[in-house]
Amino acid sequence: MPLQKLQFRPGIQRDTTAYSAEGGWTDCDKVRFRLGYPEKFGGWTKYTNNTYLGAARSLHNWVALDGSDFLGIGTHLKYYVEEGQDFNDITPIRSAIASGSGASTITFTAFTTTTSGAVSATAATIGVSTVANIPPQGRIKIGSEEIEYQSVDTTTNELIGLTRGFNNTIAATHTTGATIYWGTIKVNHNSHGANENDYVTFTGVDANGLGASGNITQAVLQQEYQVVTVIDADEFLIHARSDTAAATSGGYTSTLQSPYQVYRNANDSGTGGTGVGANYQINVGLNSQVGGTGWGAGTWGRGGWGSAAPGGLTTQTQIRLWSEDNFGEDLLINPRDAGIYYWDKSNGLGTRAINITTLAGASNTPTVAKQVLVSDQDRHVIAFGCNPLGNPAQDPLLIRFSAQENAADWTPTTINTAGDLLIGAGSEFVQAVETKREILVWTDASLHSMRFIGPPFTFGIQQLASGITIMGPKAAVATEDFVFWMGIDNFYVYAGQTKQLPCTVKDLVFNDFNFAQADKVTSGVNSEYSEVIWFYPSNANSVANGGDGENDKYVVYNYAEEIWYFGTMRRTAWLDRSTRTYPVAVEAGYLYNHEFGYDADGVAMDSFIQSAPMDIADGHQFSMISKIIPDMTFVGSTNLSNAQATMEIQVRNSPGEALAAASSGNVVRTVAAPIEEYTEQLNLRARGRSFSLKITSNASGTKWKLGSPRIDIRPDGRR
Repeated sequence: MPLQKLQFRPGIQRDTTAYSAEGGWTDCDKVRFRLGYPEKFGGWTKYTNNTYLGAARSLHNWVALDGSDFLGIGTHLKYYVEEGQDFNDITPIRSAIASGSGASTITFTAFTTTTSGAVSATAATIGVSTVANIPPQGRIKIGSEEIEYQSVDTTTNELIGLTRGFNNTIAATHTTGATIYWGTIKVNHNSHGANENDYVTFTGVDANGLGASGNITQAVLQQEYQVVTVIDADEFLIHARSDTAAATSGGYTSTLQSPYQVYRNANDSGTGGTGVGANYQINVGLNSQVGGTGWGAGTWGRGGWGSAAPGGLTTQTQIRLWSEDNFGEDLLINPRDAGIYYWDKSNGLGTRAINITTLAGASNTPTVAKQVLVSDQDRHVIAFGCNPLGNPAQDPLLIRFSAQENAADWTPTTINTAGDLLIGAGSEFVQAVETKREILVWTDASLHSMRFIGPPFTFGIQQLASGITIMGPKAAVATEDFVFWMGIDNFYVYAGQTKQLPCTVKDLVFNDFNFAQADKVTSGVNSEYSEVIWFYPSNANSVANGGDGENDKYVVYNYAEEIWYFGTMRRTAWLDRSTRTYPVAVEAGYLYNHEFGYDADGVAMDSFIQSAPMDIADGHQFSMISKIIPDMTFVGSTNLSNAQATMEIQVRNSPGEALAAASSGNVVRTVAAPIEEYTEQLNLRARGRSFSLKITSNASGTKWKLGSPRIDIRPDGRR
C-alpha cells in the first residue's frame, strides 16, 4: 500500500468530539500556525534582572521629544517609568507631612523585653516577660540569632509560630532573662490614613535617630518603608531595614524587595525627634478580586485586629488596574476608581506624578475616574466613569472631557470645548479603546461609539450594540482596522459592525475560567504573526484548587488565518512591539522580551501539538503503521547541534478509550546546507482502529515547523 500523506486543517478544534474533528488538531501548547502549518512559538528572555514591586497589569510605551524610550508599568503597589533597564518610581504622594516644624505629631517606638525562661534551639515558643505593647507578629534578635514569630499568646505570654535562623544566623540556646530586641518599629501618627502594604518615606528625623550609638539611626529611618501592620487609625508598624547597599561580609543587598533587617539596641530609646515628616504614597490596591462589602472586603488584615473596616474599604473589591496615556511627552495615569495624575517629563525621572487638581490653572478637574484617555486627533483628555462637575460622588456612566490642548481646564464655557456625556445603556462603564476613527466605549451590557463632532457639542456618542458583554477592563484590544474583545461567554470583533467570533475552543476556555478573578484578563496583540492573545486565570489555578489565582493560560485568535490555538503561560500584561524590537510581557516582577530565540528565559521550552484520531474505513478494521516519513524544518534554530523534535503515534480502538502511546522517534537535524537535511524516516510499530499524531519538543534552541509527513499504514484485519 502506498504511503499516505497527512494533511491537517489549521487551528485547534475542541468544541466537537475527537472523532468528529478528524483531519484537524485538538491540543497544543506553545504552538502557532503560519500558512496553515504548525510551528513552535518564539521564546523569551528577561529584559532586565532588576525587579519592580507588585503585580504589573498595565504597560505603556512612548518616546519623548529627546528620543527617550519610556515604558510605563502599573502594578497593584506602584507606578513606574522604565528607561534603560531602570525602574523609576513615580507613584503619586497622597499626603505630605512637612518636617522640621519642631512640633511633629509623628514619633517612633522601638520594642524590647526579656525571655521568661530558657529557650532551646528547637523550642516551638519563646516565653517573654511581658506582651504589653509588643508587635502581634515580627522578627526578633536574641544575642546573635534572628527569629521570626507569627503571633502572641497573651494568656501564656509566649511568642508562637517560630521560624529560626534568619540571615544565616545559627539557632542557639538562650537563658532566662536574655534581652529580646525587635527590628519592628511602631509609628505613632494620628489619623495617618495608611493601609497595610502602603508606602511611606520619613524625613526630618533627629540626627541621633532613636538614640546616640543606637542601631536605629537617622539614615535607617529616613528611607522608604512599607507598612507591615495597621494597629489602628493612629499607629502602624514597619520593619527597620539597613541603609547600606552591602554588608562588610556576606554581601547582601538591602532593598524594599529584599530588606536586611536592623534591630534596636539598648540605646534606641528615643522617639525620633520633634521634627519628623512623612510622605505617604497613594493607598495600594488589591492584587486579587474580592466580592462584597462584608468579611474579606479589601486587603486581608487591613486595619487593626477586630476593628471596623476603614471608610474606603467597603468599596474596594476590585484589583488595582491602571490606565494611562500620553499628553505630548508627558504621562497621564489613573488607578481605576481613584484620581487622575500627571507626570511631567521635563521634571525628570526622579519626580513623581501629581494630581491634576494641583496643576496650574486647574478648574473642576475630575477627582475620581475609571479610565483616562487622550483623544489623539483632537487632544482632549477624557475621563470615563468619573464624578460630575461640582459633585465628588462618582457616576459610573459619566464621561467628561477637558478643554482642547489643556489637561487642567475641565469647566465648560462658551469659549472652550470642555464638556460631558452620559452613557445611555448599561449600569457601569468598563473599558474604552481608541481606534483610527472613533473611541469604542463598553459598559457591562452595551457598546457605544464616541466621536469628535466639533463645536458646540465637541463629542457625540451612539450605541452600537446591546446585550453584549466584556470580561473586564483590559479584555479589549485594537489592531489594524479591528477591535477584539473577550466577553463572559463569547469572543467578539468590531470592524464597522459588531459580531461574535466563531470560536473552536470556546468551551475549553470558559469551562475552565476563574470568573472570581475575571478582571485579571489582559489582552494584547502580536502583530508580527497577526495574533490577538488573551491571558486569563484558569479555574484549575484558583486558590480554592490550590493555585494562586493568577493568569496561567492563554488563548490566541489568528485574525489573518481566522483560527484559534491556546496553551499555558503566566503573564499579567502584554505589549506589542512598537518603538522596541520585541513584544514585552510581565510576570513576577520581571520584564520579558518575547519572540526572542526559542527558549523560555534560557531554559528549553516545552511545546507540542496533537491531532484528532484518524482511521481507515471509519474504524471498521485495525490498521498497522510501520513507518513515518517526516516533513519538518528546523531553520532558525539557535542550537543547530541539538535541534530535534519527537514524532509519536498514539492509538486506540474506540472513541471512549484513552489514547495510548504506541511508538515514537526523534526527528534530528543533520545538515543545514545546501538543503536542510534531517532524519529520513522513523520505523515504528503501532496497531489500532484509529491513531493520532503528536509532535513534541523540549530541546534547547530548537525551532521546528511541521509540513505534510507521510506514513506507511496498512489494513490489519478486524480483530
